[in-house]
Amino acid sequence: MANYPTETLLSWSKAKEIRETYYKNYAAAHDKGGIRWVGGAWTFDAVPAGLGGNVYSLTSEPYGASCAFNKDFSTRAMEAAETAGYARDLCAYMRNYWGSILMDEYAFGGPFPKPDFIWQDHICCSHAKWYQVVSELEGGIPMFCVDVAVGPAEPFGTLTDSKIDYVTGQILDGIEWLEKTTGRTYDDELFIEACWNDFRSTSRWAQVCELNKAVPAPLDEKTMYSLYVLATLQKSWGVVADYYDELYDEVKDRVERGIAAVPNEQARVMSDTQPPWSALKLFRYLEQYGVVSVGSLYTFGLEGMWDFDPATGDLVPRPMPEKKPTTREEAARELVRWHLHKPEYQHFYDCDYKSQMMVAICKNWGLSGVMLHYNRGCEGLSLGIAENRLAIQEAGYPVMTFEGNMGDEREFDLGRTMQRVDAFMETLGVKKVAA
Repeated sequence: MANYPTETLLSWSKAKEIRETYYKNYAAAHDKGGIRWVGGAWTFDAVPAGLGGNVYSLTSEPYGASCAFNKDFSTRAMEAAETAGYARDLCAYMRNYWGSILMDEYAFGGPFPKPDFIWQDHICCSHAKWYQVVSELEGGIPMFCVDVAVGPAEPFGTLTDSKIDYVTGQILDGIEWLEKTTGRTYDDELFIEACWNDFRSTSRWAQVCELNKAVPAPLDEKTMYSLYVLATLQKSWGVVADYYDELYDEVKDRVERGIAAVPNEQARVMSDTQPPWSALKLFRYLEQYGVVSVGSLYTFGLEGMWDFDPATGDLVPRPMPEKKPTTREEAARELVRWHLHKPEYQHFYDCDYKSQMMVAICKNWGLSGVMLHYNRGCEGLSLGIAENRLAIQEAGYPVMTFEGNMGDEREFDLGRTMQRVDAFMETLGVKKVAA
């Protein structure tokens, strides 16, 4: 049995501090003379940064996940949303978020801080509607939404100038809307710097994930959830970009010294889509078998930026743009071009694109099998997952499926899922090595 050295991630506490500061800043924004905005984790958060240094955001999906992690809070939020008439089969993050507003409770303490404006984008079926309801619940918050659903980027499609122009034009219109809505003068230098931080954060996170090809894996997916989330909070924040540089150096050092996330690593798997946040102990259960989940297309590509090369069948971290933009128009256009290549955007257009990228991870990260979460809580990222299962099996990798919900623990059975894990381990020929 393997017995690799292991040690605590030295930058772990710093990641937690950044996350805590982010949520506190949003709540205290008005006390600091600042303004608040809300929007999705995928929204172009570099754009509102041009309004000044005291502009604070609350991104919706990570907030919904934080609610879900707190079982009592989440249950009350879900019931509040259902009592208000919202259907139980809607996005679980969205119902947690709406319930938090309806209860007037902020998951990090105190009443729910009312935003000054909404800055959202739209590719998932829920995105724009999510904030239409938020605006109504909060008494009419001004809202701007950018449509990014222009079709797949290379290699699955062609990112034509007209597609980039369409989204860039919306962002430039949005900047004028932000000035009019907030009464503030827009600072292009702040915007350009925020765009550059965005590129740094998302490129570097992909490089961190690439390091997990090493055996033993320096990171396990449960830990990675607490690290990738920083980009979902505010990828354009210099603090986040700087942290990922520090994290990359530390993880690279772990690889060079053979430091393992799971010291008894004997098999490697990946998951898919969001996990059931209230039951992350599932990943610790895998460790009893000496199995490490090295990540997933979701963990790698929700915010990490990659290029997929069908010729080599590999995912490669997308290199930084050759030069920093110098004007508002240049920055907006590069920001759009960058994000339209996001791996997690591509499979909204065809599940086969996702299958190709998942098989690439199987091959290049040395996996033994795959655990697919049939996630009732997210229709967007679960779209085509049954077809993904067939494609991965055809590529020669065993697949385990389990049903659940990322944000509604009432729809997840931990005991039954652990039984399925036991059976899957038999398929992989792996025996339990720890109690």
